[in-house]
Order: sequence, then structure tokens, then C-alpha cells
Amino acid sequence: MLGRVSVYTPAEVVEETGFSLDTLRYYEKIGLLERVGRNAAGQRRFSEEDVGWLGMVRCLRDTGMPIAQMLRFAELVRAGDHTIPDRVKLLEEHDRQVQKQIENLAERQRYIHHKIAYYRSFC
Repeated sequence: MLGRVSVYTPAEVVEETGFSLDTLRYYEKIGLLERVGRNAAGQRRFSEEDVGWLGMVRCLRDTGMPIAQMLRFAELVRAGDHTIPDRVKLLEEHDRQVQKQIENLAERQRYIHHKIAYYRSFC
């Protein structure tokens, strides 16, 4: 992760998270990312908390969580600790979906391996 700096430029955050600048702006616009601070010149400056949150968003996005569900998760986080049971429930449901994806991919991989073996039999 980025070094021990208290604020990060958009370019640094793009490099760290893999999100494009447009995606970061979009996430801020829809409220998935809380309003990003700005310096005296009006340029965005991301906090360590922003970068950490974007790491969570990256994980959820990469595992197929819909934006609406990510927004719900963000709302729960911002609402406070009393929402932890709801967060756990949301993440457990997402985990079940991820497990289904893994099983589906494993099945498809077995099919590919079968085809490879079939074609190798002609070599």
C-alpha cells in the first residue's frame, strides 16, 4: 500500500486502487465514496481512510457485488456500529454469491480440461 502519507493525489489513488479517475469521480458523485477533501487550490486530496475504503470497494466490485448493494453497505457503515449485524448479513449473502461463482468457474474449467484432453488425443 502507499507509504505513510496523510493525503494522496488522485494519480496516487488511481495507481494504488486501479480505479480510473472517472470511476473515482463517479463513486464520489453517487455517494459510494464520501466527499473527498480538497487542497487550497481545489484539487482532490484523498485520505488514508478514503484509500482504505476504496480497497474494500475494489474487493466488492471485483467479486461482482452490484453498485446498489455496495451503496447499501456504505450506508450501513456510515450509520454506525449498531448496523454491524446488517453488514454481516449483507456480506454473508455476497459471500454465498461469490461461492456460487467459484463453483461455476470450477465446473467450466473441468469442461475446458476435458476438451484439452480430447484434442490432445489427436496429437
